Amino acid sequence: MKRRDMIRSLASLAAGVVAVPLSSLVEARIGRPATPGSVAGVRRRTRRRTRRRVYRNMTLYSLPYGCNTTRVRAGVTYYYCGGIWYQPTYQGTTVVYVVSEIEPGADTNVEFEEMV
Repeated sequence: MKRRDMIRSLASLAAGVVAVPLSSLVEARIGRPATPGSVAGVRRRTRRRTRRRVYRNMTLYSLPYGCNTTRVRAGVTYYYCGGIWYQPTYQGTTVVYVVSEIEPGADTNVEFEEMV
């Protein structure tokens, strides 16, 4: 008797699994942010963010992630991000950014975005 009940329960379980369409179980669709084929998935694989500690007079080849605020002090244009002042200068034909001033209490552990 127990064997018959077990076979019945397995048969009903199998019928229930077959009745559920697979498309409702699978959530990965092209165009959704979590899928590898989506634009967001490609960007996630080709870019990475790294954190670095900056210090005064440090030369950087790019600004920190999300830094685009320009301010003019004494006729000189600076980029100001989170209490840190970056002065754009030339090193040959390349624009580099020099950390000119760090305000007290500013977080010097800064996040940069790099191409891999």
